[in-house]
Amino acid sequence: MKKITLSFLFAATLTVSAFSQQVISSSGTSNPNIGTFDNEIKLNFLNLILMGSFEVGYERFLSESHSLDLQLHINDRFGYNTQNDGKNYKTNSIQSGMNFYFGNKPNGRFHVYPFLKFRFGDFEEPGNGGTVTTDMTAFIIGAGVGYKWEVSEHFAFGPYASVARNFSEAVTDKFTAVEPNAGFSLGYRF
Repeated sequence: MKKITLSFLFAATLTVSAFSQQVISSSGTSNPNIGTFDNEIKLNFLNLILMGSFEVGYERFLSESHSLDLQLHINDRFGYNTQNDGKNYKTNSIQSGMNFYFGNKPNGRFHVYPFLKFRFGDFEEPGNGGTVTTDMTAFIIGAGVGYKWEVSEHFAFGPYASVARNFSEAVTDKFTAVEPNAGFSLGYRF
């Protein structure tokens, strides 16, 4: 319970600080084709297609070089494990992080992001003449890197990859303590 409380407290603190900032521009450039915006709603369409995991996020730009990133993952999976042979993930998660942008290219920039993630739910698989259930509830800390192309005034997309460490003994015993993730997001900026 302490982990859940700390996770929500961290996310709430970041959210409050995000809305108290004034944004000049998030692109870091003076390119007239790229608009000035404060917000981005994004979808990881690669994981939606490959795994059926619905990952939607909201990014609030705090300055030209950093932003607050909040995400909801429905049907979240551990890494890229599949749901075949009777295996079933009944897991969701929330994630909060900060994106730090680098460079001054006119249509895109690299970013790195530390994040906190809280996953909850169960993993079921056949075994012992019935169904074996693993509690997937875990507090997760990780970091990643990505690139975003700003293709128009309102749209941005790009790949990203991350690695994270979960702090659940049940998950570590079933899978591993380190979890990779990657994706390709499409975002609408306003």
